Amino acid sequence: MGKTLAEKIFEAHLRDKPADDTWALGLDRVFCHEITTPIAINDLVSKGMDRVFDPAKIKAVIDHVSPAKDSKTAEQGKILRDWARRHGITDFFDIGRNGVCHAIFPEKGFVRPGFTVIMGDSHTCTHGAFGAFAAGVGTTDLEVGILKGICAFKPPVTIRINLNGALRQGVYPKDVILQVIARLTASGAAGKVMEFRGAVTDAMSMEGRMTLCNMAVEAGGTSGVCLPDRITVDYLWPFIGPAGDKTYASKAEALADFERWRSDDDALYDQTIDIDCSSLEPLATVSYKPDQVKPIRELKGTPVDQVYIGSCTNGRIEDLRAAAAVLKGRKIAGAVRAIVSPATPAVYAQALTEGLITAFMDAGFCVTNPTCGACLGMSNGVLAEGEVCASTTNRNFYGRMGRGGMVHLMSPAAAAAAAVAGRIALPEDL
Repeated sequence: MGKTLAEKIFEAHLRDKPADDTWALGLDRVFCHEITTPIAINDLVSKGMDRVFDPAKIKAVIDHVSPAKDSKTAEQGKILRDWARRHGITDFFDIGRNGVCHAIFPEKGFVRPGFTVIMGDSHTCTHGAFGAFAAGVGTTDLEVGILKGICAFKPPVTIRINLNGALRQGVYPKDVILQVIARLTASGAAGKVMEFRGAVTDAMSMEGRMTLCNMAVEAGGTSGVCLPDRITVDYLWPFIGPAGDKTYASKAEALADFERWRSDDDALYDQTIDIDCSSLEPLATVSYKPDQVKPIRELKGTPVDQVYIGSCTNGRIEDLRAAAAVLKGRKIAGAVRAIVSPATPAVYAQALTEGLITAFMDAGFCVTNPTCGACLGMSNGVLAEGEVCASTTNRNFYGRMGRGGMVHLMSPAAAAAAAVAGRIALPEDL
């Protein structure tokens, strides 16, 4: 019997098996940010265990509240900053060099096929887009990861999701993953790996694949994964080729090596789901669960108070291009406030070069530095009670962006259309 990608990674990283249903895996990367990691740091310090297993494998960033908005968030940043300096963690991205964690770490080439990655953040599953096993963990697991470079998991059970057909114009990876979550339900993949396959996945850029995997957790998934291919190689080539760490002499060599992580044809899956994406239309969430989804055409006319474009789901250059194309030559509605947060400084710089920032500002958007703040209602775009936001983020739970606020998740293009119309709309409606 063949093996899935996740099974191959688990077997390659197995350090111990204290029980049949508990596998201790060696870690290739431990990612850290200033909201969850300081708790782990302080606990390790209190236990006299202020150590790290390998400073080169730990990457840290201040991103959730950037810059600090009050004394508490300033203290969180200070704890992470001092810890990184204390232990020689050179890949620490402080204010000015920082970006949204699940955007800046892939952008720096820190994730490779076959890697194991943990972070104290639920959307760590994003990094599975590279053919890695990446999972969000709690404080105790994060502490062990920092200290020992291992993490315990149950053996992987994988759901294969075949995304067949081809996407119509105006339909984006965000629409695809919303359809997948609606099909599975918010707990349908609980404790399982979601493996994205099919022609639609194969045609996606790495940015699109990261959008898919980013929201695997919204269906309860431990991780979302895509099989590494030539698109993966092309994205990583600046880091793994002759101009990078010289791991590979040619792209063909890299591709041949990456293919060892691909699931076997006779691998056993918990279930296989086929979705014909050819008829898929733009979607948005309703109510307070990510699996409560409707076509945007059914939601047209719903007033919005705020539009937010950014986050680890849809704040990359591909996303900004799609939104700016809708906004060009248009103004946002008078009753709407609109915010765009490029996910990293590199995305911001590229958007400046391409004239996208000008398009956003001319339309009336507030352009902010890279931050997670608005996504989880911490800063830079919190909603007031009763307000409605059309957002490109990943979570629409009650109170997510502010107590009593309503969040409709959608693609960047649809969010831009809502900003212009002042209500939920499609670009063609403009």
